[in-house]
Formats: sequence, C-alpha cells, structure tokens
Amino acid sequence: MKRTAAREIAIQLGFAVAASGQDPAEAVEAFFEPTHYEEMKSEDELYAEAPSAKDIAFITESVSGVTEHRAELDGYIGQYAHGWRTERISRSAVAVMRQAMYEILYMPDVPDAASMDEAVELLKGYEDGDVVAFANGVLGGFYRGEILHETSGGESADA
Repeated sequence: MKRTAAREIAIQLGFAVAASGQDPAEAVEAFFEPTHYEEMKSEDELYAEAPSAKDIAFITESVSGVTEHRAELDGYIGQYAHGWRTERISRSAVAVMRQAMYEILYMPDVPDAASMDEAVELLKGYEDGDVVAFANGVLGGFYRGEILHETSGGESADA
C-alpha cells in the first residue's frame, strides 16, 4: 500500500473517531478486522490493497496522535485560518489539516513537504477549489509560522 492510501485511510478513520468519540486503537482494530476490510474492498478502490504491518502502524499512530493532540492542532488551525473558527470550516478540510500538522509536528520520518502536498491533493477529492486553496493557505501559514520560525532560531526581526 502506498503512503498516500495509508494517509487517506488515517484521515477517514480520524474523521470517524472525532465524530463518534470511539477509542482510536479500537477503531483501527475494528476497521482492519479481516471480514470488515474485505467488505470495504468491494466498496472503494482505496481499500484494494491490504495494508502491511508498517501501514497499520502508521495509520494507528496517526489516528491516535491526531486524537490526542486535537486541541493543539485545532488551535493551530484557528490561529492560521485568520478569522475562521474551526467549527465553521468543513469537517473534511479540518481532518486533512489535522493529519498534515500532526505529521509535521510529530512524525519526523515523514518529509514536511510530502505531508502538506499530499494533504492538498487528498482534499481535492473531497472539496472544491476554494476550500482546497483555503486549507493550503492555512497549512502554509502554519509551516512558515511554526516550523520555519522554530528552525530559524526563534525571534523574528519584528518581534
């Protein structure tokens, strides 16, 4: 399974966990139960390839981590969405941005550019161009404000 497919499954499961309040580990385990996953194969091409142990580990870490850090990630979304509360942004866009931000902050083995680029590409399958552009802007602002600022040594010239 390609990382893109694993990422999309993680986003879908994260979305479901956020909506239901289900325990992330239990949600992942139930989702990958062989008969359930087999049923999913017939419904969506995304599930055509069975995930490896590495894929399941990535998905589990993602869903659990996004759930655990949800308040922090939503804070970043609110901060960089300039004038938009998280509740007013489409749920799919929020789920995708949470995933990308989590990967950037907590998964050092995943390249930051890959997290952001794939988030935008995945969102194109769920939302129209305006929402995709909005999410891209939020992610870009987050990256410039939090990650590049941190790696450049802290204080900016206008601070």
